[in-house]
Amino acid sequence: MTDGIARLVEVMDRLRSPGGCEWDAEQTHESLAPYALEEAHELVEAIESGSRAHLREELGDVLLQVVFHARVAQEHPTEPFGFDDVADACADKLIARHPHVFGDEEAGTMDEHLRRWDRIKAETSGRESVMDGIPASLGALARAQKVLGRAERAGLDAPAGGDGVGDALLALVRRAAAEGLDAETELRAATRRLEQAARAQEQAGRSDTEGSPG
Repeated sequence: MTDGIARLVEVMDRLRSPGGCEWDAEQTHESLAPYALEEAHELVEAIESGSRAHLREELGDVLLQVVFHARVAQEHPTEPFGFDDVADACADKLIARHPHVFGDEEAGTMDEHLRRWDRIKAETSGRESVMDGIPASLGALARAQKVLGRAERAGLDAPAGGDGVGDALLALVRRAAAEGLDAETELRAATRRLEQAARAQEQAGRSDTEGSPG
């Protein structure tokens, strides 16, 4: 497993170094950001498709974004860091946030685990609100789900809202959470069924036209 990671890091180093790829050498964190977002979406599609080959490919594309950004970060003039630094920081974070596995705390229930996760994250990240750190770029549905989940775990009594369309959508997100469902996944699945039905109708319409006398 480590051989594969080392090989990928070496390949990226070659592409980024003099004599490598001109396009790769010109990239910055900012120019790569859209690709990271795109690859994350493609990974979700691969997961939902059920194709193992597709999943493996898209996981590789997401990993490439991490390796690429880490390689760019090595070149920072005053605060450089590399892939090992990223991996070590990630491992440290996981250990710190799982004291019931790596420490002597009791595991507790899943709800207690999530509350502990939020508490430790707030303590180690210096966040002043449980709402800090929710990306503004998240889709509205996913972001609503995140906000509602954090408010509930923090014991905050978020108001139900009024009777507008947005309030109705929030109510559906609440319902999905209460039923143990991911609202974003459910909407994507429903939209996919709609898309497939529309494509089938289009195909049927073309077949009828092609089969009718001219």
